[in-house]
Amino acid sequence: QVRLVESGGGLVQPGGSLRLSCAAPRTITSVFNPSILGWYRQAPGKERDLVATVTGSGDTKYADSVKGRFTISRDNARKRVYLQMNSLKPEDTAVYYCAAATVVDGNTVWDYWGQGTQVTVSS
Repeated sequence: QVRLVESGGGLVQPGGSLRLSCAAPRTITSVFNPSILGWYRQAPGKERDLVATVTGSGDTKYADSVKGRFTISRDNARKRVYLQMNSLKPEDTAVYYCAAATVVDGNTVWDYWGQGTQVTVSS
């Protein structure tokens, strides 16, 4: 299974910042043209939740818990998506996954996933 490649996770103190990056592997860049790119996160013992999405035209959506603190962006030429996370809180601690989707008959289908990168917010 082809996986997107994530980077940028780590340990940060509360109030700090991290920037996550995600790229399509070279094996699929020629055919990689998702309608939607997004970031999910999964904390221990919890379900995987959608954090933010961005369309090809740049429209963004955010979970209420991260609005005003996180910013998602995409570079279509480089086949990359980013998540800038500011004012981080301990409750942001989770494994973060990037994902790419196409829209089929009005339904969003998440075709590709990253392997996950750990973000830990702790003093």
